[in-house]
Amino acid sequence: MLLRKTALVLALATAALLASTATATAAPADPAPATATPATPFAAAAANPVIVVGGLSGVAVAYEPIAARLRADGYRAFIYQLPGLGLGDIPTSARAFAGYVNQVRASTGAASVDVVAHSEGGLVSRYYLKRLGGTATVGRYVSLGTPQYGTYVANIVAFLGLGSCAGVVACQQMSIGSAFLTDLNAGDDTPGAVRYTTIRTVQDELVRPTGNAAVNDGATNVLIQAYCPLRVVGHLGLVLDGTAYTIVRGALVDGPVRPNCLAL
Repeated sequence: MLLRKTALVLALATAALLASTATATAAPADPAPATATPATPFAAAAANPVIVVGGLSGVAVAYEPIAARLRADGYRAFIYQLPGLGLGDIPTSARAFAGYVNQVRASTGAASVDVVAHSEGGLVSRYYLKRLGGTATVGRYVSLGTPQYGTYVANIVAFLGLGSCAGVVACQQMSIGSAFLTDLNAGDDTPGAVRYTTIRTVQDELVRPTGNAAVNDGATNVLIQAYCPLRVVGHLGLVLDGTAYTIVRGALVDGPVRPNCLAL
């Protein structure tokens, strides 16, 4: 499984180079606002722009489906592709993300943004909130399949004697017990007045144990199958799945957890 993941990283890295010349959404340095007029009551109740933060090896175009859902609900949606596809140091990516948040705020005139982050993107965003003063500029934080407390999968390469995460720094930092995660999870998991929501699935192939995708200290932690036991959602599926999106949409308006188990 991990060898296939490593191959996927290399393949997506190549795809990212091609995608960067074909689509403007792959260049986070120049945020372009989406539809600004609320189309439904959901967006009317929450005026913050929403930044969709990609994960490890995630090219921007892969997050267009969830961005399109947000736009259909009237949100100004932006996609942030992690620098170097997220293969490098997570705190460094978080500092770059801080600059992007400021660009979005400047381009929209918004005081705050909301964040919907997938996989490693949730750690980048949390580091920004906890260590870089991001709680002053973020209203809501929603993570999708983020290894908040690490994952065993990231440890497998080292266990097999093939090196430490094949030299991928971010993979090393997402390993259970890493110095990065020890620092990030020291003290309050949910600083500031930000509303924190985590979403996870029992079928997540890359976050093991799946409970490590939750955080403490007052966050709303949602396991999809606790509400929809027959729903099958994988790690990448979290940004495509209709049920997962209904949870995201509710979190963005501070609503109760009421997943639509039949959503497409």
